[in-house]
Amino acid sequence: MTERTEARRPVNLDKDLLAILCCPDTKQEVHLAENALIDKLNEAVISGQLKNRANKPVTEPLDGGLIRGDRKILYPIREDIPVMLIEEGIPLEGMI
Repeated sequence: MTERTEARRPVNLDKDLLAILCCPDTKQEVHLAENALIDKLNEAVISGQLKNRANKPVTEPLDGGLIRGDRKILYPIREDIPVMLIEEGIPLEGMI
């Protein structure tokens, strides 16, 4: 498991890019996740309890995330790059 010792860095995502992104599965709009949610998800990553839609463990802490409009799925942001792959989406049931 990869664990970062430095603090999570703020996400720097272009507003124009954010405006055109959508969920690749449902085409719903996405918006930036709150820091408190990212912190909670990262705690689950460190403890090995977080899985993505492919049911694989998430092993790298998140820098940020994009939440689908219905608040059911979060797409991770790593190094300012949104990972908009359906199988990489993280179900949020029980997290928010």
